[in-house]
Amino acid sequence: MTFTITTTETPQQQDVKTLEYGLTGFNEADVGPSNRRPLAVMIHGEAGALISGLAGYTAWGWLYVQWLWVAENHRGRGMAGRMLAAAEQEAQQRGCHGAFIDTFNPKAEIVYQRAGYEPFGTLPDFPMGRRRVFLQKRLGVGEVFSPA
Repeated sequence: MTFTITTTETPQQQDVKTLEYGLTGFNEADVGPSNRRPLAVMIHGEAGALISGLAGYTAWGWLYVQWLWVAENHRGRGMAGRMLAAAEQEAQQRGCHGAFIDTFNPKAEIVYQRAGYEPFGTLPDFPMGRRRVFLQKRLGVGEVFSPA
């Protein structure tokens, strides 16, 4: 068999879709459908501008918070905690039993821990001089999952 290996920062969108569908099909055959659904919580100011937001998805009974941002002049007002609570409530309504998030910002790590998230893993020097922390929370019970 002859093949070529290509490394690129501009992959063909069809190739990326083929990877996505291939892995999704494999995973669903292995563990069942993910029931992946996007989830977002947005906070707009009086003028309608977005001042804070959270985006992620639910899949396989878990909420993954991919992005959480609060405009600098609105930090320290509990917006992150309110957005997390709203996302967790929606995730529970979708049947989720856990949530996870990651960060390399030490201040954000404290905010997430105050919201009930517990660290379960780290990557040192991601980015250099920092550590990326992965945190989890059991939804609806207040317990933390222990990684297997």
